[in-house]
Amino acid sequence: MGAGNRKDREESSPSYEDLEEWVRLKVQGFVQEVLEEEVVELLGRQRHQRRTMVDGKAGYRNGYGKPRNLSLKTGTIVVRRPRVRDLEGHFESRILPLFCRRSREMGELLPELYLHGLAKGDFELALRGLLGDGAPLSASSIQRLKAKWENEYEAWRNQDLHGEEIVYLWADGLYVKAGIGRDKAALLVVVGARADGTKKVLAVESGYRESRRSWATLLRSLKKRGLQAPRLTNADGHLGIWSALSEVYPESEEQRCWNHKILNVLDRLPRRVQPQAREILCKMPYAETQKACEGLKAQFNNVFGAA
Repeated sequence: MGAGNRKDREESSPSYEDLEEWVRLKVQGFVQEVLEEEVVELLGRQRHQRRTMVDGKAGYRNGYGKPRNLSLKTGTIVVRRPRVRDLEGHFESRILPLFCRRSREMGELLPELYLHGLAKGDFELALRGLLGDGAPLSASSIQRLKAKWENEYEAWRNQDLHGEEIVYLWADGLYVKAGIGRDKAALLVVVGARADGTKKVLAVESGYRESRRSWATLLRSLKKRGLQAPRLTNADGHLGIWSALSEVYPESEEQRCWNHKILNVLDRLPRRVQPQAREILCKMPYAETQKACEGLKAQFNNVFGAA
């Protein structure tokens, strides 16, 4: 089953926490930019543009109100309500109350809507999910937001990776639906671990059924951006990633994801014994020594070998 040293423990750690953090911060910026665009539409000018004598619009930006915490299933985001002064009437955001009223529903859906938008190449999916029908933003505002998000995402996915000392990679395919359409959308996700132990989300790309071609295209893009061959890549049992890895980074060692291994083993056991089996299996990657891990393996075989 493998040794239980520090490297093994790190390699068996799931990458989802890092992806969730990445998505949470993206969604936080997403919601904040929608609030900013509401004020742009109200005043008829961008944030740093001065009012002209002929624009016919009164009002000035006046900082922000108190931070608001909004709960998502991936954690809490913090947004600030823009304030406006010198209007004929009092400015009240129409979008923030809309989001707050739907916070429970959006807390579940918005992260997946954002990922679904990435997979489909259409950020308007997430925007429609946030605002619903009859969105209180004009078509031009929606187009400006879409263009901004697309440009930011394009800049992120092309960032220079020269100088990044990435020693381990986690690669996995995610399938997100978020209630739009019948088919789930595939995302190829790569998370890297630096030599100092910190992690970095390197790629979140749409991909066709985790095919070899899709994975190879993604890995070649990382290599072109300056990513050196990692010491080891951790992934599930899908053949597409391994075929692509041998083509693009043949010098990188391979390791099957512990989580997928454990799930595959449990699937072969009767449901009644799975909780006990899981307890033993989950201890193996965290064993202090290889000898201790082998002892757990022997214990597992003695108890469940004939199950």
